[in-house]
Amino acid sequence: MSSVTRHVLPNGMVVLLKEVRSAPIISWRVLYRVGSRNERTGITGISHWVEHMMFKGTDKFPPGALDKMIDRVGGSWNASTWLDATSYYETLPSQHVDLALEAEADRMVNAKFDPEEVESERTVIISERQGSENSPFFWLSEEVQAAAFRVHGYHHEIIGDMADLETMTRDDLYTHYRTHYAPNNAIAVAVGDFDTAEMLEKITALYGSIPAREPIQRFARPEPPQSGERRVIVERPSGSALIEIGYHAPAASDPDFFALDMVCSILAGADSPAGSSIDNKTSRLYKALVMKELAASVDGGMYATIDPFLLMFYMTVRPDVDPDAVLAAFDVEIERLRAGDVTEEELARVKKQNRALFAYGMERVTNQASMLATAEALGDHQWYEHYVDRLNAVTLEQVKAAADKYLRRQSRTVGLLIPSGADDDGAMMDDFDEEDAE
Repeated sequence: MSSVTRHVLPNGMVVLLKEVRSAPIISWRVLYRVGSRNERTGITGISHWVEHMMFKGTDKFPPGALDKMIDRVGGSWNASTWLDATSYYETLPSQHVDLALEAEADRMVNAKFDPEEVESERTVIISERQGSENSPFFWLSEEVQAAAFRVHGYHHEIIGDMADLETMTRDDLYTHYRTHYAPNNAIAVAVGDFDTAEMLEKITALYGSIPAREPIQRFARPEPPQSGERRVIVERPSGSALIEIGYHAPAASDPDFFALDMVCSILAGADSPAGSSIDNKTSRLYKALVMKELAASVDGGMYATIDPFLLMFYMTVRPDVDPDAVLAAFDVEIERLRAGDVTEEELARVKKQNRALFAYGMERVTNQASMLATAEALGDHQWYEHYVDRLNAVTLEQVKAAADKYLRRQSRTVGLLIPSGADDDGAMMDDFDEEDAE
């Protein structure tokens, strides 16, 4: 694996460069250190909305121009908003990389935010949220996340609350853009077929003259410790009852992160941060819930985040099965692991699965650029470069300790979605709620 070089321009922009000469392709990515965690009540969803507005053109690249230009050279481009960041990328033949560099330098400064386009996009984003609301799991996840985080910005969905989407103004959006879209708040990454010295010269010429902004005071409030299990109940149209459980988990920079990731893999199956996945039929929860016909499906995962987030588990209850029976079987597996019932062979298997998924996910230069930018935002661009080493270093004792430390009932939020009309006398809801500890 070729090495990554890190550079900081005089205006504060961090630049990461990695030569990969396996194909004549370059992926260029610009990440801004602002995501939904930095949104206060009243402007939830603003980072995602600004991302949409960045595709509405500038004087240099009018609306639709970049779509045609990038498509003409055989490239692709897109963007994403996450809990911790917003990022933009172009992946295209290496001889056309100047187009990507110029496009992002221009958008960093000259996005227009035309009032009519803002209103048009309001309709689009509200429709996007309404589309998400067609999924019962969206409603359940929103309630679980809001209950788990009462203070921190992680409490709301990335798409934002409907009340804010209906009332945010063009000035709100433009202020967010002018505040956060600055070189001293940006991480730029190039991965692919280029010479490092030449690429750095190009980047410096285009971005070096963009002035830094005042130091950014990001909205961020630490979540206080949870003092007891929380439970939420949602009643929505759904084909099945659903259960979602979130345990407070450490930040990516925490020494416990990789050990708890292995706990998650043992319980619910390997799930690579590079985006690839395999079936989880060898996992404990699949054997205990799906194979025993209590649940139709089970899944789980945890994210690499700047601040502590959640280790999540999701279950679809089979028809005619009491959700309490599913939760009871789930808890048996949790307590087994907390008691230290895990073997070296089991740990070796999930390590192997995670290594394979990571390798598959990192084959594309687009994913490599994404992972490097994300790692730098987490605080260390080598976080993913050393991912496999850190994975391999996890010991059985660390797995046991992490399970005991983090899989406590006092630090979890349990959510149940009951299909509307499934239990008109409320008995299921009453049973599920009676043990609520907080």
